[in-house]
Amino acid sequence: MLESAASEAGLVVISAEAGTDSIDHPTARFRLGLVSNATPDRTLQLELSEAFDFQKPELLPEMTAHLRDAAKRLRNPRPAAYVTLAGLPVSFSGFQWPFHRSTSGADTYIVHGEVHLEDGKKSPLHARVSASMTVTFAEIVAAPEQPYAEDFIYNAIRKTLDQGQLELLKSGNRQPVPVTTRYYSRWQKKFFFSDTTDESRMEFLAMKVYWLSGVLGENRPVWIDDPRDAQYLNTTPEELARMAADLSRQGVVSLSGDMAAATPMLLGRAEQLQGRLTKALAATKPEFNEEMRHGHTNM
Repeated sequence: MLESAASEAGLVVISAEAGTDSIDHPTARFRLGLVSNATPDRTLQLELSEAFDFQKPELLPEMTAHLRDAAKRLRNPRPAAYVTLAGLPVSFSGFQWPFHRSTSGADTYIVHGEVHLEDGKKSPLHARVSASMTVTFAEIVAAPEQPYAEDFIYNAIRKTLDQGQLELLKSGNRQPVPVTTRYYSRWQKKFFFSDTTDESRMEFLAMKVYWLSGVLGENRPVWIDDPRDAQYLNTTPEELARMAADLSRQGVVSLSGDMAAATPMLLGRAEQLQGRLTKALAATKPEFNEEMRHGHTNM
C-alpha cells in the first residue's frame, strides 16, 4: 500500500523494517527516496505505528499530500534543513514517531526529537525537544502519526525558537515545546504560527535561499513554495511563489520553476544575515538577573 502511494508521489520505497517507538511500542519504518540508490542524506524516514490503518478513506489524501511534498523537499541540497523567521538555519532529526501518551501523568501526547543549528560550520549547538500536544488539540489531528503532524510540530518548534524559549546547547536535557489550540483556528480550520507581512515573507525567502542554497547547498537550488513554510508564515504556496518571482526580478535569487538559488547579490548580504543569526542565537540564551547576582533584590 505504501509503495503505491509513494509511487504516485514520485518516490520509491528503499527499505522497510520493524522498529519501536520511544516507549517500545512496535512500529514500521520505511526509507524512501527519489531513486532506489539514494544516499542516506537524500532519503526520508517514515515511521508509522504498527496498528496504523493506511486505507482509511479520511487518512489517505493527507498521507498522499505528505509524500508528494516530501518528494519535492528531497530535491533540496539539505532536505532536513529550514530557517526561522528570526534568522536561524536549523535541521530536524531523530524524531521518534508516532506520538505517545505522556508517562508523567500529564494529559498530553508526546513526540521526541532534536533540532540542530546549521550555520555551515558544523556547530555542535542543538536542542533535544519534547513536543507535546494536549488531548483537546489531538482531536484536531487526523491521526497522531508522522504524516499528519510533522508540519505543525516542526513549525511549533520554529515558533518556539523565534520566541527565545528554546536554548541551543552543546548538551542538555529535553526542552518542552507545547503545542496547544492557540496555534489553530477551529473556525477557519487552519493553523496559525506567525503574523507576517509581504516584507517579512520576502525577507524569510531571502534568508532561506541564502542559508539552504548559498551556505549549505553549494548554490544548488531549493524548493521555494513549500507548504510547510506557507503554514509557518500564515500564507499560501502561491503567495510564496509570487514573492520569489519579485526577488528574482530584483536579482536577489535565481529562479527556475519552483526552485531558487542564491545570486552574488544575495551572497553579498552575508554579513547582514550572519549578524541576524548571531542576534537570534543570543535571544535564545537565558538572561541572568544582575541585581539578584549582587544581592540587590528582595527574595
